[in-house]
Amino acid sequence: MLKTNCDPHADFDVVVIGGGPAGATAGTILAQHGRKTLVVERAAFPRFHIGESLMPETYWVFERLGMLEKLRRSTFVRKLSVQFVSASGRESAPFYFDERDPRECSQTWQVLRSEFDRMMLENAAEHGAVVWQPCNVVDVIEQAPPLGSGRLPAITGVVVQKEDGSTVRVGARVVVDATGTNGMLSRRFDLRQADPALRKASVFAHYKGAWRDPNPRDTGATLVMQIENQAGWFWYIPLPDDIVSIGIVGDIDYLIKNRGKPEQILAEEIARCPFLRPRLEKAERVSPVHVLSDFSYNSKACAGDGWVLVGDAFTFLDPMYSSGVFFALKSAELAADAIHEALAAGDASAARLGVWGDPFYAGVQAIRKLVYAFYTPDFSFGKFTRMHPEFKDALVRLLIGDVLKRDVDGIFEPMSESVRIPAEIRLSPPPDASG
Repeated sequence: MLKTNCDPHADFDVVVIGGGPAGATAGTILAQHGRKTLVVERAAFPRFHIGESLMPETYWVFERLGMLEKLRRSTFVRKLSVQFVSASGRESAPFYFDERDPRECSQTWQVLRSEFDRMMLENAAEHGAVVWQPCNVVDVIEQAPPLGSGRLPAITGVVVQKEDGSTVRVGARVVVDATGTNGMLSRRFDLRQADPALRKASVFAHYKGAWRDPNPRDTGATLVMQIENQAGWFWYIPLPDDIVSIGIVGDIDYLIKNRGKPEQILAEEIARCPFLRPRLEKAERVSPVHVLSDFSYNSKACAGDGWVLVGDAFTFLDPMYSSGVFFALKSAELAADAIHEALAAGDASAARLGVWGDPFYAGVQAIRKLVYAFYTPDFSFGKFTRMHPEFKDALVRLLIGDVLKRDVDGIFEPMSESVRIPAEIRLSPPPDASG
């Protein structure tokens, strides 16, 4: 836990609400730019969080943040591949990330989020960001837009509640919402919109003593396993200390409606997965069973006058491809650079702060299309790459998170022959909230 006094007389260039991966990334980069930056985190770390499997493309953000050496020294499990298993138990060949690039950047890590998030926030403080933790932003300071403009309010600061219950007002030229799925500003301004075709839920827990592949190249692989009738899928993520994160994702109506307690649901679904059962014969559940639901959404805008949304506060996608932390880090990096340039120009308008939103969201859409492909009955990436070997490299690039370059989009034309991609996901949200 980072302890610091809340100076009631301090104003900042930027206040970041939330100290998770997105908030810590924004705080670090803005501090590197020389901006006076405050990160306010309400929780005392360490604390449990899901989202443990990283994409290799996080490497470049970690390099910029100065996190690589810390990750190398950590006990986090190295992740070199992902493997898919059908409901019948048929295993695909592993998709090794280093097949196209043998450098270190083609590996990543399976992280214990309680430790990873602490490392990230401490890194922000080491780079010069001021961190208030545990303190809670209970309100933002709004400035009404001109009458008839159709614009959303501007934000000029925050109200922070300290541990003793007292509050302080903190001014800021820009406020960054990194509050994760709580989405403080997206909910306040009614910007959030769920993906109606991805109404999923997940039930998950940590197990100790589960089976691990003895091959060093495959020990840290993420396994994606379908259950009977393709009603859902399991993730299997090896973590440090002989812990494996195991969770199921399925339609809300199937997984949650008229079912028992979460512990019962998870046990029943494990029994439906023949590939998973033998891997847990000697395992013991060592965490509570957690539930999340309806977690695929985006916001209609990523920025307004004096404010920006990053990470899960802006958009979140089905965890099928472990994209959550990558999108959190990348959106925060792009937003932090845009904020720095906007402040240098003296223009903290929605259009200026949100200039990164459209190209970033196009990358989110690319992964979303892969999610739709996975959920399409009888679709198989193995079969697809056998029919279209010329697109295997593009598929691996998407799986590692190399999604911001549009030269991978050619894969979706042949994929659309067997995958229905709803028209609405082709539309990027506007990059600002100006009306």
